[in-house]
Amino acid sequence: MIAEHIHKEGSLGSVHDSIDTTKPRKGWRKVFAYLGPAYLVSVGYMDPGNWATDLQGGAQFGYRLIWVLLMSNLMALLLQSLSARLGIVRRRDLAQANREVYPPLVNFCLYILAEIAIAACDLAEVLGMAIGIQLLTGLPIIWGVSVTILDTFLLFYLQKLGMRKMEAFIIALVAIIGLSFLVELIFAKPHLGEVIKGFVPMALNKEALYIAVGIIGATVMPHNLYLHSALVQTRKIKPDREGIRRALKFNFLDSTVALNAAFLVNMAILVLAASVFFASGHTEVAKIEDAHRLLQPMLGRRLAPLLFAIALIAAGQSSTVTGTLAGQIVMEGYLRLRLNPLLRRLITRLLAIIPAILTILIFGSDRLDDLLVLSQVILSLQLGFAVIPLIHFVSDKTTMGEFAIGTVTKILSWLVAGILVFLNVKLAAEACMSVFEEQGIWVWKIALAIGALLFTWLFLSMTFLPLIQRRRRLSESTMHPEAMPLQNLSIPQTQRIAVALDFSANDEKLIAYAIGQGKKDAAYVLLHIVESVSANYFEDASDDAETRKDRERLEAYSRQLTALGYNVHTSLGFRSRTKEIRH
Repeated sequence: MIAEHIHKEGSLGSVHDSIDTTKPRKGWRKVFAYLGPAYLVSVGYMDPGNWATDLQGGAQFGYRLIWVLLMSNLMALLLQSLSARLGIVRRRDLAQANREVYPPLVNFCLYILAEIAIAACDLAEVLGMAIGIQLLTGLPIIWGVSVTILDTFLLFYLQKLGMRKMEAFIIALVAIIGLSFLVELIFAKPHLGEVIKGFVPMALNKEALYIAVGIIGATVMPHNLYLHSALVQTRKIKPDREGIRRALKFNFLDSTVALNAAFLVNMAILVLAASVFFASGHTEVAKIEDAHRLLQPMLGRRLAPLLFAIALIAAGQSSTVTGTLAGQIVMEGYLRLRLNPLLRRLITRLLAIIPAILTILIFGSDRLDDLLVLSQVILSLQLGFAVIPLIHFVSDKTTMGEFAIGTVTKILSWLVAGILVFLNVKLAAEACMSVFEEQGIWVWKIALAIGALLFTWLFLSMTFLPLIQRRRRLSESTMHPEAMPLQNLSIPQTQRIAVALDFSANDEKLIAYAIGQGKKDAAYVLLHIVESVSANYFEDASDDAETRKDRERLEAYSRQLTALGYNVHTSLGFRSRTKEIRH
């Protein structure tokens, strides 16, 4: 099937609980069973979008923005640990948790924003890989952009190999990126004293703030919060207190190692730009192509530009895998709609390729790096809409129990959210004011005003609805009516029980519960709704493979229960699940 509706189940159903951490292991093997998800997340922190912002930051402002990178990394570590906590404790990803709490309109808006963030991320990966291919092979940039559609099939192949193979592939690409920049830094010989000074926070002017917000957007990425909360669920854990504590501990270790590796790569890019370009007066270097072109004459090594191009391709390729997984999680969580993975990948990639090709055709390849930085600023503007719900969910003691975050962590989390929202609002306000100060273009001014009102409404709804619901739950739990006398207890005899089945591991429990109510005195109707395309159109006249298979499954259940002495009938439904079950 091209697409199907899914019922409530774990994130990334094909690999959910696929790695068993409950098996007895000793020493480091026990730890390694948990390691892996954060490495898939970390590649989003070193994708080509980061390169553009890091190169511009280093070339224009030297080492002065290293502290922004460090702050971004600490923010990322805190937020990713919260995301992992949500997935481990509640076995829900962020999209599923949002769907359970917010009303449909708010959820739809959050879904659209999440898809925009994923498209912006994929745009950075497309541009980065295309530039890397051009630098390595000389292929025109527009052909490089078109070639990137071929990597659509890579994720499809990796998913078939399993989660561990996918993680190994990503870690190998991360190692290529890290080793390439280690060699580049050895060639560049940066001034260590200046590097250390870069860790000291300082005031930022308007230009530096734009790059700093881009760095934050490239580092703390909204789609990674959705991704991490789902990837930790690939580990099967014991659902008791000790099992959850162990998973939280080892996943925090996983996040710490992986995100610090990403920080070192980002810092290496910024330090390379500062030591090679800023120190030599080439502050105008803002493009990845310019950096590649100047590396050989300025470092005197032919290997330097080659390693730069290879690392760029590895960064784009690794990020494209995780971006697609995030898109799958967002669509399944918000819409409960599962697309064929190949189709999902093609749609995501085309959404990135189209603006890239249009930019090349209209403005030429000279504006691609500006598009890269813009994609990271767009990502940053989406951050609040992922971070604030996440903090609400992991703070809720009703759903998280003893694993809800403590007061100190809560204060730090809201402080980070406040910083991100403040920087984004400041940047957006400055951009809007520049438009309003210009003469004419009333259409854009009206559109911006409407957009600002919609964003304000969504922000307020997303921020305060969970607090209102929590207060309402607390009020209901503390205000109970007086106990009423039980004067006329008539116990009805159940004659007919319908059991809606989805052919999952839950079927046996549902049938057992039904039999527990009716015993052998009741008649049982085993019901399943066929959701194939053929069934939607032809209903009971449908005779496709899925309809036949579903009928066989129902008959198999019926034969087993009849043999046990129960009165059983079967029924296939079509189209609307709600109407069919009521009927």
